[in-house]
Amino acid sequence: MLDQDFCSFLEYHLSKCFKYAADEDLKHFWCDGVALPLNESSYSIKSINDNRLVLLTAYLGKNGQEEYSLLIKFGDRSLNRYSQELDIKNCIPNFEKNDWYFVDKEKKHITIQLH
Repeated sequence: MLDQDFCSFLEYHLSKCFKYAADEDLKHFWCDGVALPLNESSYSIKSINDNRLVLLTAYLGKNGQEEYSLLIKFGDRSLNRYSQELDIKNCIPNFEKNDWYFVDKEKKHITIQLH
């Protein structure tokens, strides 16, 4: 589920993965928080099933304080687990890989793809 536990896990996972980033600038990034949307209906089971994505806020950057929009895209496995109200932390790809996220530093946007 998308809850504070998931957000905390993702925060630390992103900080680890930036160390392995192909982009040298991202190797100096870290994440100081991930916030759920204020509108709980945007991450309801129905909304996630219908859209396969959700928009959150992440605090990233070299100081970890820049506000980024965070788009999470759900793959089949994470969508299935989410619809059953199961934990989706294990649907986040390995932090040593860098093909599951994209950071646009100019637009302050990050997209991640769950399994």
